[in-house]
Amino acid sequence: MTLDQDHLKIFAGRASRELTHDLCEHLGITAASAECELFPDGELIVRIEEDVRGRDCFVVQSTSNPVNANLMELLIYIDCLRRASAKRITAVVPYFGYARQDRKDTGRTPITAKLVANLITAAGADRVLTMDLHAAQIQGFFDIPVDHLTAATVFCNYLHDIRAELGDLVIVSPDVGNVKVANSYANMLDADLAIIDKRRETGSDVSFKNLIGSVEGRTVLMVDDMISTAGTICEAARVVVERGATRVLALATHPVLCGLAMGRLAESPIDQIIVTDSIADRGRLDPIRDKLVELDTGSLLGDAIYRIHHDMSISALFQHGTGVKR
Repeated sequence: MTLDQDHLKIFAGRASRELTHDLCEHLGITAASAECELFPDGELIVRIEEDVRGRDCFVVQSTSNPVNANLMELLIYIDCLRRASAKRITAVVPYFGYARQDRKDTGRTPITAKLVANLITAAGADRVLTMDLHAAQIQGFFDIPVDHLTAATVFCNYLHDIRAELGDLVIVSPDVGNVKVANSYANMLDADLAIIDKRRETGSDVSFKNLIGSVEGRTVLMVDDMISTAGTICEAARVVVERGATRVLALATHPVLCGLAMGRLAESPIDQIIVTDSIADRGRLDPIRDKLVELDTGSLLGDAIYRIHHDMSISALFQHGTGVKR
């Protein structure tokens, strides 16, 4: 790749410094210099330490826990770049927080995903680059261009490398809403498909009513966009083991892993947990390290940034089409 670093500036938010380093290394450039400082009262200030006037600027920041602090940092970065006369500002949000609040499912509740889209736009972003949104329609919440990447290529490269050792494989969707994505993985890996009928009781508790398909004597790969409290994935693993599965792998783009997730996963019958680096590790994943496979998305995001910078097609990156969750 040939890049003029004087015209391309990539800034690392504090939530995504390791990922930014990886994608910059892939592009053969260094991250642009900036400083974030907290005042004693908790307010944040961002100082850009190099000239960005007329430059194409990218800010990489996952809005993961602490969600509100990371989101606010992203907004301040964007505003700072806009006031410094950047030519174009792209918010690179590998994990888009508040994506699960995408509609009113009960009365008197907000659509916070739309609010976040409004905030990013109002701050001055010209476009957004994100990956595996929980709800694909969030792209329509923005009045600026959104490039929606999928980590399917990263996952499929890994899974094809270990396909022989997986043996008789069945892809399991842990809920009905994810069937389209699971079916695409089944096609790409030449595997069968099974579906679990899940009913959510509360924000962290689920119940399972039925398993559609056969898993007896087979390796199960469960596919989802994120693992949050791990209630769904762990209970689904127990269901398939009870039905005779010999090995269970769980695959998810975003390792949110909050609340009781670590304990649940450590004690679950899941043999391997495959995730990406969309949310920084920083040692928080140590309790499940023996089960964990963390895949690098720096090259995927780096290629997307290269194409945006050169006004090239992003869709050409999607060698594997897995559809969207809903």
